[in-house]
Amino acid sequence: MAIDGITYSSFSGWIDPPGEVLPAFEGELACDVAVVGGGYAGMAAALRLAERGADVALFEAGFCGVGASSRNAGHLSGAPPGDPRLLGALQPHRLRGIVQFSQEAVRFTEELLQRLAIDSDYEPTGNVEAAVSRGQIQKVRRTAQILHKAGSEAEFGSGRDLGLPGTFLAGLFEPLGGLLNPGKFALGLREALLESGARVFERTPVRTVEPTSAGVVVNVPGGHVRAERVVLATNAYSRELAVAPKRLANPVWVRMVETDPIDSARLEATGWRSRSGIVTKHNIMESYRLTPRGTIVFGVRRLSAGRGALESRTPDPAAVADLARGFRTRFPSLRDVALDRTWGGWIAMTSPWLPVAGEATKNVSYLIGCNGHGLAQAPYLGTLLADRLAGDELHDDLGTVWRVQPRFAPSLFCSPLTLRTMWAIDRLSDRLHSSKR
Repeated sequence: MAIDGITYSSFSGWIDPPGEVLPAFEGELACDVAVVGGGYAGMAAALRLAERGADVALFEAGFCGVGASSRNAGHLSGAPPGDPRLLGALQPHRLRGIVQFSQEAVRFTEELLQRLAIDSDYEPTGNVEAAVSRGQIQKVRRTAQILHKAGSEAEFGSGRDLGLPGTFLAGLFEPLGGLLNPGKFALGLREALLESGARVFERTPVRTVEPTSAGVVVNVPGGHVRAERVVLATNAYSRELAVAPKRLANPVWVRMVETDPIDSARLEATGWRSRSGIVTKHNIMESYRLTPRGTIVFGVRRLSAGRGALESRTPDPAAVADLARGFRTRFPSLRDVALDRTWGGWIAMTSPWLPVAGEATKNVSYLIGCNGHGLAQAPYLGTLLADRLAGDELHDDLGTVWRVQPRFAPSLFCSPLTLRTMWAIDRLSDRLHSSKR
């Protein structure tokens, strides 16, 4: 599989940018709630607040959906984030809440797609956490036992029984959810938001958020906004605002690759009968999914830690070549298939690798959703937080991820050295597994 001729994109491979981007905000404005960030979580929060009669204004540096929302792999997954084995050992009661939160997030997002009539190419195929070695089989089996006790609907099975290609030996099948086009979902949510009563300002980066005795002042290049409350839905860019909790988000760069269209007979011959999305049980997962256009989109495998300003960029060829090697290993019968394009983007990882929400300071709330473990959690979390700001009691699912104090420990898992080490261990494990086979 050659990577010559592949298109390197600084945006997304799922969609083109919208034809018209809204103008930047200039002047002065007063509102009930200002939402900073136009990803899934921010758009969902602003939409729910508008539906409940609040005067809400959303501010996005680019256009709504430009970031991780339109660049991810599109796995709508009910699998809990983080490491269930670790969480089950240290906080077993909390694990049950995380499982419930994750599964309800999928149900909510499926209903949202239907209610807003968003055409996202959604296929309710479920997703599989798959093992590619005997060691990973034991990890997956143990995870299945832990999640079953916590109320998960996930089921352990052999790769053949789960309809996976032959190189995937076994897996944990999560029947809730499936696969969609994340770019179409993001633009569909954006369209619904623009048709609501919310005021939306794109091309408007927020410089500072300053709590005062009378509310909160949001400063942007062209003016300032006075709001009673502010929601920080800033994902990987959270550290650019001083008001955000320290160490709230650890930005990492994730890459995706898409193949050329593949003949249906060749796809069928791989044994991928279920069409379920696949993520591997490596330290840094590999993800694989089919698309309606007959291609395979795959990614992750290697993460790069964010240092300094988070600038837009294209994937580096060495990392793309590494992804291609992984694809050839998992799909040996397709090793001659050409790659069409590659893209990437910044995502946020919290130190516990779990969704979080809380109050940074008086009248300033924050939230971070999926942590790379299923996009359903971001819009669900944004909606739950909006309901709380609108006067509802704290929902049980929101309470599961709510932080009483805005304090976060340093994350050793997201340091450049740790990420390189985890990748190296994964590749060593792959070589050992290959030699045994």
